[in-house]
Amino acid sequence: MSLGIGLDIGTTGCKACVFDPKGNLISRAYREYGMSCDANGKAEQDAQKVWEAAVAVLTEAVATVDKPLVIAISVSVQGDALVAVDSKNRPVYPAILGMDYRSQPQALLCEEKFVARRLFDVTGMRAHPMNTLTKILWLREHQPEAYTAAFRLGTYADYILVNLGAAPVIDLTMASRTMAYDIHQGCWSAEISETFDVDTALFAKPVPSGTIAGTLAPELAKTTGLSTEVKIVTGGHDQTCAALGAGAVKSGRGVVSTGTAEVFSTVLDTCSISDALYNGYYPCYHHANPGKFFTFSLNHSGGILLRWFRDNLGKTDINEAREKGIDPYALITSRISDKPSDLMMLPHFNGSGTPTCDPDSRGVILGLSLNTTRYDIAQAIMEALCFELRLNLETMQQAGITVNDIIAVGGGASSPRWLQMKADILDSPLKTLVCHEAACLGAAMLAMTAAGVYPSVEDAAQEMVKYADTFSPNPPLVQEYQQLMEKYRVLYCNIKQLLPRGFSL
Repeated sequence: MSLGIGLDIGTTGCKACVFDPKGNLISRAYREYGMSCDANGKAEQDAQKVWEAAVAVLTEAVATVDKPLVIAISVSVQGDALVAVDSKNRPVYPAILGMDYRSQPQALLCEEKFVARRLFDVTGMRAHPMNTLTKILWLREHQPEAYTAAFRLGTYADYILVNLGAAPVIDLTMASRTMAYDIHQGCWSAEISETFDVDTALFAKPVPSGTIAGTLAPELAKTTGLSTEVKIVTGGHDQTCAALGAGAVKSGRGVVSTGTAEVFSTVLDTCSISDALYNGYYPCYHHANPGKFFTFSLNHSGGILLRWFRDNLGKTDINEAREKGIDPYALITSRISDKPSDLMMLPHFNGSGTPTCDPDSRGVILGLSLNTTRYDIAQAIMEALCFELRLNLETMQQAGITVNDIIAVGGGASSPRWLQMKADILDSPLKTLVCHEAACLGAAMLAMTAAGVYPSVEDAAQEMVKYADTFSPNPPLVQEYQQLMEKYRVLYCNIKQLLPRGFSL
């Protein structure tokens, strides 16, 4: 029996999972790490500490397995972070995360200089401060010494792969998310390079997900006890990997991933740059299943809002959960009402995601009274995220994207209460997976396919992806939430007039 490892590099933590060819989770390890944020849109983190955490989880995950059985490792990574490194792959500046919005002026420049619609036509990406190219332009303008010192400008995908022992390559899912890649020509865009005077020689070589890019570095082999013959395989953007791990290898299946951000994704059979996708700020980029394409909705303030609640309003719950030996989130969600909340929240703590994409929007809580408890606020957070999800699902359907069933993955998929709430607000059944670690599973599927265990990712999905429970809508609650949904539709439009506009850059 062979074993494959999926290494997931998230925004607030990383994990390593070891799987057998049937998709059974053999072992798992997780580490949290921090990030540095401020009110001006900054969101950075120490990439070296992220790598150290990755080494720690790899070492822990393989500690109890038969190490000679491990044949390949692949990675799932957070999207759009810029990691600038020197010739030895050492960061020359903190990683600028996808949620860093300081490059808003550079995004506007991209829209104006290249023309917004033309940019989408070439790259499948709207000009947005989330995208890597805008962060490169920001770095050049505001941190010229770091820009000049950079030997390579990349993402966590190529940074982690090189540290693992691979050649400097970047998988197509991440390359096509940078806003510097020509999705039709299949290469870094010469037109964009010339327009913005960015040398594409600073970028890693784009290759398909599931490409063998090297073998495990000797130093890492010594640390982990693994063989230097373990194959290092290109992975993908975490959302595409989670889709693989949920069995979304063809069109028709939707995946709601609730992690730091909340994402609703689906597979496209062909590259689409329609007006409907453009107007909704939905990208079109490569899927981790070669030959397919991918799109998704994005709410930047997803599970991170519950983390905000836990850290700022849930100190008592943290202590109680520690005493009881349970997860704080499980304790918090167990204490919310099974009826709709009396509060309504706009969850735009870090701006709005699709389909409005307003980086200046902010969070609002309506309906507070002297009877409001912290659990009411926790419930309002969860409901607001579900309302945002429904807005996006409806907008995608209006764009002609068909979703026949929905699979829930990520940390939020471990909360039965939240899953039932999603089913009631979406008025749609949700399935869960036997293995909740969908992104790691998807990466492991790529690893094992590249190593020859399966002839294709689709064959791997048939054997490795297993479904567990189904949460069906509760008709009385569906009706109550439908009434609240009508109010939520107009909340952003009414509130945005009262919010201060623009960051102090």
